[in-house]
Amino acid sequence: MSSISQIIQPHLKDLGGFEARRCLPHDKRQMVGPFIFFDHLGPAVFPAGKGVDVRPHPHINLATVTYLLSGEILHRDSVGTVQEIQPGAVNWMSAGKGIVHSERSPDSFRNREATLHAIQIWVALPNEHEETEPWFRHYPKDNLPVWNENGVTITLVVGEAFNRASKVETVSPMFYLDVQLQPNTEFVLPDLYSERAVYSITSGLSIDGESLKQHQLAVLNSGSEIKIRANTEARCIVFGGEPVGDRYKWWNLVSSSPERIEQAKQDWKEGKFSKVPGEDEFIPLPSDDITEYSRPQALS
Repeated sequence: MSSISQIIQPHLKDLGGFEARRCLPHDKRQMVGPFIFFDHLGPAVFPAGKGVDVRPHPHINLATVTYLLSGEILHRDSVGTVQEIQPGAVNWMSAGKGIVHSERSPDSFRNREATLHAIQIWVALPNEHEETEPWFRHYPKDNLPVWNENGVTITLVVGEAFNRASKVETVSPMFYLDVQLQPNTEFVLPDLYSERAVYSITSGLSIDGESLKQHQLAVLNSGSEIKIRANTEARCIVFGGEPVGDRYKWWNLVSSSPERIEQAKQDWKEGKFSKVPGEDEFIPLPSDDITEYSRPQALS
């Protein structure tokens, strides 16, 4: 029997000057463990004077997890955080009952030609944490466990795996690995959690002998270990965890309750969310006919 339950081809999203490959949520799959959103950003090359400018926008009932492969991003939020992130570090922002943030290229990025390459993931918070106070944590590169096994370099970005634990604070069982393989090496993934997936940043990968093309997400069957093999230098993101229950997603809003999303939509429209200090711009609420609900029953 195949180790792969589903292969998901990402949707391409234009984020204004660069491309994102969005794997979750998808018509075929809403979540993997608590992970409800998966974007692979770039790699995008910006000429001097250009960069990313994501204006302030709201989130509720989720956590955003930003992990850079190259480049720099400056994060600002409504709890007063001003934090630059660089490759190998993690920004974890827990929205709880509501937070607003912006993401922009800092001046150090804009003053030269520069490349942005990143993975951005959202984690749905468990029901009991959905309406907590918002908070933000930055974790430098040296906070993340990194080890080598037979030509494979593994970084534990978030969670617990292989008897190791990342210092990134989480609120439900999960794992998130950055796996870099040398040619003709393999990585063995145990049956750690009930839901697991592999995203191929590069080509050259196979899962138990089945080829995984570049930029595909393979959702794995549970119950056994799997072998990820590389026939050339390759890189992938391996992640998963335990489900937290069905969620609704609309625009940047995620919740176990559609009524809560409706309230957040109205609050954003009426300017009731806290502001990001020093920022006057914001992203207006999209119209309902442009952004529809991702409903659990439609994605099962």
